[in-house]
Formats: sequence, C-alpha cells, structure tokens
Amino acid sequence: MKNLIIFFVILCHATIHADTYNILDYGAKADGKTLDTKSVQNAIDACTQNGGGTVIIPSGKTVLIGTIYLKDFVTLYLENGSVLLGSPNISDYATDTYKNMYKNEPHMDRCLIFAKNAKSFTIKGEGTIDGNGYTKNFTREKGGRPMMIRFLHCNDIKIKNVSLINPAAWTSAWLYCNEIVVEGIKIVSRVNNNGDGLDFDGCTNVRVSNSSFDTSDDSICLQTSHPDFPCKDIVVTNCVFTSKWAGMRIGLSSRGDFESVTVSNCTFHDIQDSGLKIQMNEGGEMKNMAFSNLVMRNVPRPIFMTFCQQRAGVESPMEMFPMKAMHGFLFSNFIVDNRELDKNSAIFITGMPNHYITDIQLNNVLFTVSGKGSKVDASKSDFNEYTLDVLNGWWPEFRLVGTLPAYGIFARHVDRISINNVQIKTIDLDERPPIVFDDVPEFSLNQIFANQIPVKVPKILNK
Repeated sequence: MKNLIIFFVILCHATIHADTYNILDYGAKADGKTLDTKSVQNAIDACTQNGGGTVIIPSGKTVLIGTIYLKDFVTLYLENGSVLLGSPNISDYATDTYKNMYKNEPHMDRCLIFAKNAKSFTIKGEGTIDGNGYTKNFTREKGGRPMMIRFLHCNDIKIKNVSLINPAAWTSAWLYCNEIVVEGIKIVSRVNNNGDGLDFDGCTNVRVSNSSFDTSDDSICLQTSHPDFPCKDIVVTNCVFTSKWAGMRIGLSSRGDFESVTVSNCTFHDIQDSGLKIQMNEGGEMKNMAFSNLVMRNVPRPIFMTFCQQRAGVESPMEMFPMKAMHGFLFSNFIVDNRELDKNSAIFITGMPNHYITDIQLNNVLFTVSGKGSKVDASKSDFNEYTLDVLNGWWPEFRLVGTLPAYGIFARHVDRISINNVQIKTIDLDERPPIVFDDVPEFSLNQIFANQIPVKVPKILNK
C-alpha cells in the first residue's frame, strides 16, 4: 500500500508538471553570453507539439537569443529576476519575420520574437525582455534595427506583467490580430530611435490596462496599413505615459477604418509632441471615439487632430486616396497643466477646406498654460494647410503650422464642435484670445471661462 501511494504521488507530480518546459532541460546555458536561441526554440516547439503548456525562463538567469518563434498554446513564462536578452549581432535575427509596414523604413524589418498565424499564446511573468538595442549594437548603417516583437495574423494573445526594455526600434508590432489583452506591463524604450511601445495595426478586440510607458516615440499607436483590416473595439485604461513624441497616436497609417475606441483613467506627463495625436490621411474612415478622465502635465498639445492626405505605408499606392470621413469624438474630464511649457501649448484640431472633422465635444476641461503669446501671434491669420506640397512627402506635424493665434483651443475646418464647461488659465499675460475658429460652420460654447472671465463666443478668422 505504501508503494502504491508513492506511485500515485509521483504520477500526480508528473502530471502536474508535464506541460512545463524549462529551457535548461533543452540545453540552454543561460549565462548571458552563450547564444541560446536553439534551446529556447526547441522548448517552444516541444511545448506546442505536445498540445501546449508553459516554457520557463528561470529566475536569476540571463538568456541570450536571436529570433524565436512563438507557437499555438504556448505560454512563455519569465520568472521573477529572469532576463531574455536580445543578441547584439544583427546576423542572429531572421529575415522571415515579415516587415515593417511604414515606407522608407526597411531597416526595421527584423525582430526578436515573432509569431504568424498562431493562436492562444501568452508572454507573462515578472521577468524582463531586454532588446539590447543600444546604438553601439544597432543602427541603419550597421545592418538594421530589429523590433522586439512582431505578431502577424494571430488570435487570442496575452502579454501580462513583464517588463519590455531597450528595443532597437519599436517594442511591438501587432498586424491584423484579434482578441488581445495587454495588462500590467512596463515598457522602457529610450536607448535608440523609433522606440514605439504598442503598435496595433488592423487589430480588433484589444484591451490594454494597468501599464506604464516611457518611450522614445509614440507609446501606443493604432493604425491600419491594409484596407481590409480595420482597427476597432479598442480599450485603453489605467495607464501612465511619458514619451519623446506622442502618448497615443491614432492614424497616420490609415488605409482601413477606425472605430469604437475608448481611452480612460490615464495620466500623461513630460511628452515632447502630443498627448492624443489623431491623424487620418490614407482614405479610411475614423469615427466613434471617447477619451475621458485624463490628466496631463507638460504635454504641449493635449489634443492634436489632423485630416489630410499623405502616403504612409510601404504597400500604399503612390496616388493619394480620396478623403472619406473623420467624425464622432468625445473628450471629457481633462486636467491639463502646461505652466512649465512655452506658448505653443494649445489644443489644435484641423481638417482641410471642404473636408471637415465633424461632431466633436470637449466637456469639463481644466487647462493651465504658461501664456506669453504676443500681439503678433494674436494677429496671425495665414497658416499653412497640410497640403501635399507643405508636407513634402512626410507627416502632418505641428511645426509646419507653428505658433497658433489662440492660447487654448484652435479649430480649423471643423463642423459641429461643442465646447462645454471649460476653464483656461494663463500664468503670464497672453495677448491671444483663448479660443479661435477658422472655417467652423456650426459650433456651441457653454460655460467657458478664461482667467475667470466668461467667453461667450470665439474669435472667428477669415470671415
């Protein structure tokens, strides 16, 4: 009887751990110096071939790898204190990991972790994936800058609790994927250029929560590089953003449609360009987005929206797409403190002549700016439009327009905009009006105060 009990204990133990694959059992040295790509891949392959399970990156170990491929039903688990470290040699990164979808950027085609047509896989744990993407290792001139993660046509993906640091380019690119959960992660991507955080391209049913971003480029991007794959049903909540460029960018690559996006309960601080950068320019339709309960500090353009034409994607036709529609945006419950910045710190929303951004509401906003705009700034009435000649082959950036004639809100080629319960405060004297409209056929203002003085109507340009 005693031997029978021991047998059953051993059998139960084996059953419990049968779906666990420790990379050390597959020959990994895990010393941070030996290239362990084959060992890690062998563990992943064994895991998926046996119906799935967990591949273990052990605690206290640094595992050096080149490109690995995630597969069906695999959970890549990084134990606390473990590091999955990208090789510093570009030759260790495979060339069959699809490509970067933006024009003029083939040097970012390779990646460290890749999956194609895979389902139900996970990266999680308390460990770290370190891209080792320092400029001493990776530049365009040295053969390229690999992204950390790229997933193509995958379904049911989770990334939880891990830290993703030091990519040589984007941290992640998710192309045409569905059913995504990203929760509790930390991204730090400052050691090289183009350090985007999460880039969802033509993805659906995406939930990002409880995460922090410190990036050298846009922290989260929503984009659509293919007209058949929309970006829709996206939820971002309880996150913290700091970035060299934008906190969230929606659009730019925009051949497909965008719809049903919500962003809530987030903070943005010390961002160089924009908090919410929403840009439609490749022929898709963008609609039905809500942004609420956001706090921003030192964010020059809390909201920056453009509607124009520009080719962004590597697969986009050379001819420009007709401009379709950009409508249905709700911005509510914002606190923005930009007292430490210069005078270029306004909300800027602009369409094009006869191509309006429509149906916008700004509700319940506390907005503090530094002021110091001059009378010359206030009298400015002739601005660059985001035409093809002005863009000159690149993106619709704020610098192409420059200092605005309003210190709070400037809207141009916008229809049916409603601004309600907004307080704007300047720290120093600003000679510009708080709100300026240019080609805004229908609008309403209610309970607007500038330095505690009621604002009944905006200044109207080019009547």
